[in-house]
Amino acid sequence: MMILFWLGLFIIVFTYVGYGLLAWGVVKIRGAYEIPTDQRTDDQLPAVTLLIAAYNEADILPIKVANCRALDYPKDKLHLLFVTDGSSDESAALLAQEAGLTALHQPERRGKIAAVKRAMPFVETLITVLTDANTFLNPEAIRRMVADFQDPTVGAVAGQKRVISQGDASSGGEGLYWRYESFLKKKDSQWYSVVGAAGELYAIRTELFHQVPPDTILDDFMQTLLIAKDGYRVTYAPEAIAEEHASANVGEELKRKIRICAGGWQSMGRLIPLLNPLRYGVLSIQYIGHRVLRWSLAPLFLPFVLLANIWLVAQGSHWVYAFLLVGQLAFYGLAILGYLWRERKLNIPGFFAPYYFVIMNYSVYAGFLRYWRGKQAATWEKSARREQAASV
Repeated sequence: MMILFWLGLFIIVFTYVGYGLLAWGVVKIRGAYEIPTDQRTDDQLPAVTLLIAAYNEADILPIKVANCRALDYPKDKLHLLFVTDGSSDESAALLAQEAGLTALHQPERRGKIAAVKRAMPFVETLITVLTDANTFLNPEAIRRMVADFQDPTVGAVAGQKRVISQGDASSGGEGLYWRYESFLKKKDSQWYSVVGAAGELYAIRTELFHQVPPDTILDDFMQTLLIAKDGYRVTYAPEAIAEEHASANVGEELKRKIRICAGGWQSMGRLIPLLNPLRYGVLSIQYIGHRVLRWSLAPLFLPFVLLANIWLVAQGSHWVYAFLLVGQLAFYGLAILGYLWRERKLNIPGFFAPYYFVIMNYSVYAGFLRYWRGKQAATWEKSARREQAASV
């Protein structure tokens, strides 16, 4: 029990705290990969295609189009490409009325990756930026991401996802999670490579686009990791911001998390070669430390560490076990309070973090069961979100 307790505690602490400290320490000691400042004039900038796959987003598309037109990038070099496959609302009709963009539509709904695959042959630019219809970009986003491609070793660039917090369990927890994720991605990029971009905003060299299987759940994650697997770096551009509102409630956030975790299990099964550090070096270490442990061993050990801690205290072991058990019980007690007050708006920084942590790890179990049973479809489902508005 003592071995189980300390092994599990080490894996949990390393996964959620230690890996970030490791990445920070490596960058601090060795120095960071730096991207040169973009000194090019507008005439020298490359043409870019901004690809937006949308499903039943008629209520937000006019605002999204306006946001795209407001981007600080040469208008003659920014091509807007929307694809609305399967949409049964007015999405296609609304886009057909917009000048200066390409809109693709077909009635069949085959999922986001199928829509992106259908759109890619229409891309004629060297760089493709992908973003979601319900996220809004800051004016400098495209310009900042394009700057990283000056380095020929860079194959993709991840933007920053920013969640607008409302102070309740869903927005507070989600916002805190993405702030920590932003820190980790920044350190990953400075160490070597980001291990998977979020679909809200990322850019790739068009020629490196991978034809992933049509049942892929996390196409954005797979797409960028396959580019890294090919030997290119994936960098992080925190100044390129994709902002969106938090899920409407914890139930909607849980639904989204379970889908992501099901996709995580699928991705791990398809990226087994990346577990070999003898072949992929630092990339494997980053992939295991940042992703694999979070989707597998860390959630698995959480209940065992608690049970082992209780057993050790019952056996009259060293006082340190009682101290650690009190800490665990206090943490889970705060998680229960977070559940009971999940709909309240509380201006207490980090209050909902324990609850969100428990929900996040529960999602790994639920996601595994859904993936194992083959019940997670690749077709995207809209998660209900709070009032949509751009404030970047």
